[in-house]
Amino acid sequence: MIREETERTEEKILSPYAALSSKSKGRARPEQKCNIRTDFQRDRDRIIYSKAFRRLKHKTQVFISPEGDHYRTRLTHTLEVSQIARTIARSLRLNEDLTEAIALGHDLGHTPFGHAGERVLKEICSLGFKHNEQSVRVVEKLEKSGRGLNLTYEVLDGILCHTGEKKADTLEGRIVRFADRIAYINHDIEDAIRGGVISQSELPRSCLNVLGNTSGERINNMIVNIIENSLDRDEISMSTEYREATEELRNFMFENVYIGSSAKAEEGKAENLIRSLYEKLVEEPGLLPGEFYCKIPEEGIERVVCDYIAGMTDRYAVNVFNTIFIPARWMRF
Repeated sequence: MIREETERTEEKILSPYAALSSKSKGRARPEQKCNIRTDFQRDRDRIIYSKAFRRLKHKTQVFISPEGDHYRTRLTHTLEVSQIARTIARSLRLNEDLTEAIALGHDLGHTPFGHAGERVLKEICSLGFKHNEQSVRVVEKLEKSGRGLNLTYEVLDGILCHTGEKKADTLEGRIVRFADRIAYINHDIEDAIRGGVISQSELPRSCLNVLGNTSGERINNMIVNIIENSLDRDEISMSTEYREATEELRNFMFENVYIGSSAKAEEGKAENLIRSLYEKLVEEPGLLPGEFYCKIPEEGIERVVCDYIAGMTDRYAVNVFNTIFIPARWMRF
């Protein structure tokens, strides 16, 4: 079978540190193997065909409701993370299919309105909220009408550990953690400059001297640095100089773009919208769609409302808010 030949090829050509498809820890629910695709390839395909993946195109990355067509969304961010991660994995002879699956699934649990939505849900939901944990919940419990995608352990672990203190068990998962940061720092700089929030001249010169002057230069240099410092090693890392420059540039973005900038002026409205929806739906669960309402006895009202809101796109959240809180026009002919 083609799958078995692919698995044998992995064993021959991949690094001894790579996660092999044939050695996966498996799925929560055992399944018959595909004749064509490896387990990690199947996981990648399941994520791409999921409803949650399609919704990413209408979820905020940084800029809420941008007028221009060229600002990133959560979907384009995900695709850029996948491209960066695959390049690193291929160069290190690690499992590119596993890396791609993790990258494509890492933000499936993100809220509408980006981190503003995440911040509000974390604040008002007694269960807490972290988008990486919600991404796992999406693929385990919410997709396929509650059946989930039944992904392999390695993909779930990589999605969970793409942010936070815990490192992924696989090097492929650790690559995605780096790729996520490389992608968002650089494309958010591009979008912030395009939007007039910052200028090229304001970027810290000490960082540019190390990483590069343009987005393309920085991404390429950061990828090359990771490859050079991780080749034939059981770890994924940057050099100290690059790691410190990357962290300094990230801090600059938090201070000048992510917090308090003109680009974030609409976040207060978004936060109030999410808060209002949450409180209203907890108070009146009958307003929930039937597919969510029926889960209340098993999951509890807060969990269900949190799942419902976290899965919304920006525009759907606005539409639901308008339906609940804005009086409909009354017309008589």
